[in-house]
Amino acid sequence: MADGDPPLSDNHGHRARLRERLLGKGGDALLDHELIEYLLALAIPRRDTKPLAKALLREFGGIGGLLTADAEALARVPGMGDTASAAIKIAHAAAIRLLQSEVQARPILANWQALTDYLHADMAHHAIERVRVLHLNTRNMLIRDEVVSEGSIDSAQVHVREVIRRAIDLGSAAIILVHNHPTWSF
Repeated sequence: MADGDPPLSDNHGHRARLRERLLGKGGDALLDHELIEYLLALAIPRRDTKPLAKALLREFGGIGGLLTADAEALARVPGMGDTASAAIKIAHAAAIRLLQSEVQARPILANWQALTDYLHADMAHHAIERVRVLHLNTRNMLIRDEVVSEGSIDSAQVHVREVIRRAIDLGSAAIILVHNHPTWSF
C-alpha cells in the first residue's frame, strides 16, 4: 500500500461474505443494495461502498432507475467517480444484452414475454419519453431495434415518413412501434 492510500476498509470480511453468498447461492441471495455495494467495491476497492450503494438506490428510486441513470446524473451523487459510474453503466449494458439475445433468438410474435422484458428493462426507468421501432423480417425475426425519438418528460415527436423511409431502406416486412411513459415518484 502506498503512503497516500487510505487504509483498507474494515469491511474486507463483509465483502468476502457477500462474494461467497453470490457465488454459492447466486444473485438472488443478495439484496439490491448488496448487489450494488459489491459492484461498487470492484470499482472502489478501498472504501466502504454500502452507504454509497444505499444512497444511489434512494436517489434513483431502486435498481432499475439506478442502472438506467445517465452518467451525468450518477456523477452528481457525492462519492461517484468515472470508474464507479462506468461500473453501473456496464452492468446495465450487460443486462440489456442478455435480454436482447432472448429477443433476437426467436420470432418476436412467438416470444412476447421476452420482448416485453427486454423493452421494460431498457425503457421503463428512463426519465424522458422514448420511441423506438423494431424492424422485423418476413419470419418476424428482429432485423433492427432503433430509438427514433427521445423527447421530454411528457412528449416525444415521431415523424411517420422517417419511420416508413427507414423500414423501406431496411426491407422490413413489419414494424413494431414502442413508446414509454416515464413515471416520477416524489
